[in-house]
Amino acid sequence: MVEIPNLKGRRMTDKEIRWSMGLRGLAAGVFGVLALSWPGMTLWALLVIFGVYALVDGVCAVAGSVAARRMLTDWWVMLLLGVFGIALGIITFARPGVTALILLFFIAARALVIGVMDIAAAIRLRKVIRHEWLLVLAGIFSTLFGVLVLAYPAAGALALVWLIGWYALLVGVSQIVFAIVARKQVGVEMPSHPAIVT
Repeated sequence: MVEIPNLKGRRMTDKEIRWSMGLRGLAAGVFGVLALSWPGMTLWALLVIFGVYALVDGVCAVAGSVAARRMLTDWWVMLLLGVFGIALGIITFARPGVTALILLFFIAARALVIGVMDIAAAIRLRKVIRHEWLLVLAGIFSTLFGVLVLAYPAAGALALVWLIGWYALLVGVSQIVFAIVARKQVGVEMPSHPAIVT
């Protein structure tokens, strides 16, 4: 068995982590479907939908970090990402005067950080978990999305709607499939690292 440095010696159960990963994947998938089903929606409306997604994702990340605090030495990283997601969701609603461009930069930065963390976690855990390629896939989708938004911030609203919609849908499906596959690994150490439960 491979030792995972950030675990504090306790095995994580299905109930402690997988629900958070599955819910976050579901939220991302619903957000993606909504964005793709209404391609003519304005960027503002998309950002409102993203605000809801960021809030749900942030709350799940905070809850997952609190559940893992006794088992992980770096549980606070997921807590910070969750707080960042909640703050981003609140900003979307509380400050509608903030330009969409600034919010898109925050969205892109978040996607880049989470993408890199997903890839790093998959590499780090490749001997502990099976199907880690799903984490790599989610990380690649997140990283590519972040790079594209940063490279083309002035792209048309419709192009951004499609890009954001596909990103959310692909990441959501990857997370849901990983949560389902991981569920079958009863008794396997499943770290609650923020990169795993993107």
